[in-house]
Amino acid sequence: MRNIVIVGSGYVGLVTATCLADLGNRVVGLDCDEEKTESLRRGAMPIYEPGLEERVLRNRQADRLFFTSSYREAIPEAELVFIAVGTPAGAVGQADLHYVEEAARSIAENIANPLTVINKSTVPIGTGDLVADIIRQHARCPVPFAVVSNPEFLREGSAINDFMHPDRVVLGSTDRGAAETVAELYRPLKCPILVTDLRTAEMIKYASNAFLATKISFINEMAAICEHLGADVKLVAAGMGLDRRIGPAFLDAGIGWGGSCFPKDVRALVNMAANHGAHPQLLRAVTEINLDQRRQVVIKLKQSLGGLRGRVIGVLGLAFKPNTDDMRDAPSRDIIALLQAEGAGVRAYDPVAMDVARKQLDGVTYRADAYDAASGCDGLVVVTEWNEFKQLDMGTIKRSMRRPVLVDGRNIYDPEQMAELGLVYWGIGRCAPVPEAPAS
Repeated sequence: MRNIVIVGSGYVGLVTATCLADLGNRVVGLDCDEEKTESLRRGAMPIYEPGLEERVLRNRQADRLFFTSSYREAIPEAELVFIAVGTPAGAVGQADLHYVEEAARSIAENIANPLTVINKSTVPIGTGDLVADIIRQHARCPVPFAVVSNPEFLREGSAINDFMHPDRVVLGSTDRGAAETVAELYRPLKCPILVTDLRTAEMIKYASNAFLATKISFINEMAAICEHLGADVKLVAAGMGLDRRIGPAFLDAGIGWGGSCFPKDVRALVNMAANHGAHPQLLRAVTEINLDQRRQVVIKLKQSLGGLRGRVIGVLGLAFKPNTDDMRDAPSRDIIALLQAEGAGVRAYDPVAMDVARKQLDGVTYRADAYDAASGCDGLVVVTEWNEFKQLDMGTIKRSMRRPVLVDGRNIYDPEQMAELGLVYWGIGRCAPVPEAPAS
């Protein structure tokens, strides 16, 4: 059993703390937000993540998981401290390291015993060296320490499974012994563990996310070409995915990627590359294609409805992906803003994210379910592929709409079935309908 502190109780920090406690360690979750800390002590989760609440409560009851807002209380007895704070995007895409620097200073000021500090946050290349410098400068006594980079590869909505069953664990450090100490935490997971230098480990995280974002933008560009040439991108993707060199993952055409990782990390990598004399043209195109997918939704509606001023559009799904309430860089945000700029009214429904959305989106009417959101609308857009949307009675949906226009932003419906029901169906990269949509 190790004494571990996790600085930051967001998605990454809270999942990491809970799962390490599940593996038998004594873990303290440290967050400067006292309100969040007190909520966690009461068992109230600050985020929605399937299975997380049950594990937090179980480890709290087993006296393996604790929460505090005090560095003075948490750090002196710690053997390993993970930094899992936010690194939001700055004005020109650079990662803002303000919270990382604050955490490093506070750790340094409270070190009492030899310590390994692990960067879990997604940070620019060179941040491991920066954290080491900060700790050296601010430590109140000469205590041995080491810095390890341990980038996270957690997907919101399946984060616990991703932690417990990882494809790999990446560790980077100039101190091989420190890296091996951290590796021991992950041995029970029986996964490949790759040990590198600090900067390579930091780069692996950015390169991985940039590649996945590129793969999504690539299939979305193919979808646009398919629409013009009369091909079906779902079958194109299936044919491509059977090639073992390509694989089927991340080949689902749709309205693009969002969330807290892909947009921020691609922008940060573009910024780092440009600042160091590289020319990241491909990554810039990846971002532009992604934004264009959101515009295409509005273009399809305008073509079918002859304009959007005065129209009412229903939006199904607000979170950037299913099984989370995360609205960060969600496609719904841009799509709703574009619809409102065209003069349309917006009704929306999401199974989980509406409380978050109410605090962030103005001028949206929220409805109790998908059928209520569709009723009386001139058009309906599927933005998030929640399972409950896949089983809707689309005949009832069609009869309730003023104009039966459906933009399936995640390609979850069959175009022929939708046409048989009388819906004017627009998929992404699928055969385009006749754009006239008479009122029901």
